[in-house]
Order: sequence, then C-alpha cells, then structure tokens
Amino acid sequence: MDSFFLYSAVILTIIIAVPLIRVLNGPTLYDRLLATNAIATKTIVLIALIGFLFDRIDMFIDITLAYAILGFIGSLVIAKYVSSPRFEEK
Repeated sequence: MDSFFLYSAVILTIIIAVPLIRVLNGPTLYDRLLATNAIATKTIVLIALIGFLFDRIDMFIDITLAYAILGFIGSLVIAKYVSSPRFEEK
C-alpha cells in the first residue's frame, strides 16, 4: 500500500510541472495566477501524501493547512492588485 502512495506522489510531482509551464510563459497574468493556484493545490495534496508515507500525517496536515491559508491570501492579494485602477497589463 505504501508503494501505491509513493507512486502517486511521484506522478503528482510530474503533474505539477504542467501548470509550471503555464506560469513561465502564460499569455496573460490571469493564466499565470490560475496556474499558480493549481500548483498550490497539487502541492497541498503532495504534502499530505508525504505525511502519510512518513507516518506523521498529523504534523503534515497542519503544514498543509498553513500552506493553503498562505496560498489563498496570496491569491487574494494578487487579485486585489490586478483589479486596482492603477494596474495596467502590458
């Protein structure tokens, strides 16, 4: 059963690279923001899987919750900045 979660973690790491391409050369800022949120969501699942593999799921769940809160607040700050009238997309 541990090998299943290990393989899932490896596959999830590979899947994280797909939105990373969109972050690096996305056509608009909104595409990059959406890809960053996708990476954050997949990273939360990856951290939880690693916690299960190390048999310390209680500690890693706390880390994932903090990471989720930081990711959400970061997305809100960027969205607020983009929606401000001073921002002009180049």
